[in-house]
Amino acid sequence: MDDRQPVSQPTKPGVLFLCVHNAGRSQMAAGWLRSLAGDRVAVYSGGSEPASALNPVAVAAMAEVGIDVSGELPKPWTDEVLRAVDVVVTMGCGDACAVYPGKRYVEWELEDPAGKGIETVRGIRDVIRSEVEALMTDLNVAAPST
Repeated sequence: MDDRQPVSQPTKPGVLFLCVHNAGRSQMAAGWLRSLAGDRVAVYSGGSEPASALNPVAVAAMAEVGIDVSGELPKPWTDEVLRAVDVVVTMGCGDACAVYPGKRYVEWELEDPAGKGIETVRGIRDVIRSEVEALMTDLNVAAPST
């Protein structure tokens, strides 16, 4: 008979990225976090007024760095996901983003890539990567070893 106690696995942190249309910034941030953290973080994204499709320039900018977000769809945030995550990162949705007492909120001041050219969106993409890396450090989440 094995009388050893099972080792409890710490729960992984959950992060929800919110913006208005869930077509550019929040999708790029989710793509970066999934790519950099692997399965060490539960990653969600949503919008207060989801667009009908992703921003094709944002998709192209992410593809340039080897991250495919083309299969994602803009979607609304849900109360269930909002309650389940540890951190809610908002990006320009202001009062349209839900606020739950006791949740940790972080506002990222990022230019909206809507209607911008690839050069501008590359800059936004790179700022988002830096923000995601800082968030990972804050959450004590290391990148998977390669």
